[in-house]
Amino acid sequence: MRRVLGLVTLSALLATSAFAQEAKGTFIDTNGEEAGTVMLTQSDGNVLITGEAMGLTPGDHGIHFHTTGDCDSAGKFESAGGHFNPANHQHGLENADGPHAGDLPNVKVGEDGIAKIDLTSDLISLTEGNDGYVFDDDGTAIIIHAGMDDQKTDPSGNSGDRELCAVIEAALSP
Repeated sequence: MRRVLGLVTLSALLATSAFAQEAKGTFIDTNGEEAGTVMLTQSDGNVLITGEAMGLTPGDHGIHFHTTGDCDSAGKFESAGGHFNPANHQHGLENADGPHAGDLPNVKVGEDGIAKIDLTSDLISLTEGNDGYVFDDDGTAIIIHAGMDDQKTDPSGNSGDRELCAVIEAALSP
């Protein structure tokens, strides 16, 4: 019986490790209305960030992970804190002293006000113990800003007001 339980336990562990780690979030706007979704998938040391966000002005918009998983729309998402930056670097993918772990390339919003998000980051992780782990005690949020991130200026790339926010939550993989 002990051998059977051991094999069952081993099989369960192997099956679990074969699945990608995933996280998800629902964007809300500053009125508290749902405005899209985001999905994160950990694979081979990178996190793929996909989704769709609505109600934005056309053009490029800054998008970043923020330090706290709290999207208080009444406070214009200030509750999400600053950019996720556990290594204490300066802001910007093009900054010699950067980037923050939460820095991402801009997202493009079409004339229809919709951003199709398809980004990859090797600066964050969904795996506990790895650098850039996003599920710390107070969680993490992802925010889309009103303007384009210049990818250089500390602390936020001059990307403007916070327009949409999503709290990142662990998702179960099938």
